[in-house]
Amino acid sequence: MSRNLLLGALLSSLVVLAALVSFIWTPFDHTAMDIPSKLQRPNVIHWLGTDHFGRDIFSMIMVGARTSIAVALVAVGIGMGLGIPLGLTAAAKKGSWLDELIMRANDLVFAFPSLVIAILITAIFGAGAINAIIAIGIFNIPVFARITRGAALSLWEREFILAARVAGKGAARISAEHILPNVANLLIVQGTIQFSLGILAEAGLSYVGLGAQPPTPSWGRMLADAQTMVSFAPHLALIPGTAIVVTVLGLNLMGDGLRDWLDPKLRVSRQ
Repeated sequence: MSRNLLLGALLSSLVVLAALVSFIWTPFDHTAMDIPSKLQRPNVIHWLGTDHFGRDIFSMIMVGARTSIAVALVAVGIGMGLGIPLGLTAAAKKGSWLDELIMRANDLVFAFPSLVIAILITAIFGAGAINAIIAIGIFNIPVFARITRGAALSLWEREFILAARVAGKGAARISAEHILPNVANLLIVQGTIQFSLGILAEAGLSYVGLGAQPPTPSWGRMLADAQTMVSFAPHLALIPGTAIVVTVLGLNLMGDGLRDWLDPKLRVSRQ
């Protein structure tokens, strides 16, 4: 097992652990304001200091981890749940009108980044974490559809697939029983990458006010609130920024390690 995988798993586990613990315990109530204690630097009482409302930053970071993970996880789930079947269908019907329709629809979605999609959704339904999930999830669909189609196309001409077709299996059954298991490793790795991108997207949407709304803590919202106070309270921006960097770094390292571990070609080349 590679160092990248171990280090990535360790960093990611710390963030997930903080999110899980926040359900049952935080040092302080993350919504409780204490104006006389505002803008304190890290100390023995408030381990990461307090914000401009006197709220405990460590508690907000813990709950913010829960928010970011939930949004990114559901969004990636939407992308995989819809994108993988579309990619398998497009590969099975290569060259048909259905393949063309799916791929051109993917191109259309790619033309609108998640931020633009979020703005459109917000204009109709209002800002919130649910709408951020929808926006990021929609953007993930063509990512998984393209990767699944590309990987599946290289398998459809293989001997074992031809044997399955001779045995009378239909395209849907072949895709489920033979194609999907053989591209699962690639999809798992891509899932970790998209998860890290989902964390960034959630932070970006919250930063511009389109993600989780107060009083729900969000790392992106914390950065937005800190931008006018960096000169005299830099910890307000450094702490949530570091949380984002550590989480994304951990997920990317884990994705890179999983790729090396699951790909037999790379595993052999490193021995």
